[in-house]
Amino acid sequence: MIIKPKTKLGKWSAGLNILFIIIISVSVISVLVLKILNFDDHWWDVIVPVSFLIEMAAFITGIISVTKNKERSVLVYFSIFVGLLTILFVPLHSLFIND
Repeated sequence: MIIKPKTKLGKWSAGLNILFIIIISVSVISVLVLKILNFDDHWWDVIVPVSFLIEMAAFITGIISVTKNKERSVLVYFSIFVGLLTILFVPLHSLFIND
C-alpha cells in the first residue's frame, strides 16, 4: 500500500481530511490548553457545522476515489475512517447530552 493518493479525488479527500483535523485540533487546543476561547461562545456554533461539512466532503470524495478510481492509499482509507467516526459521533453524542 502507498501512503499518498495518486488520483485527484484521493488528493482532495486527504487534503480535506487534514484540514478537518487541523480545524478541530486548533479549536480544542485554544479552548482546553490556551484557554483563549470557550465552548459556549458563538464561534463554536460556526466551526462545528463547517468542519462537519468539510469532513463529509472528504468522506464522499474518498469513497468515490476508492470505488471509481481504484485508489488504494492509506490517507484515503484514513479519510473514510474518520468520516465514518464523524457520522457516528452525531447520533451517539446526542444520546449522552445532559442539557
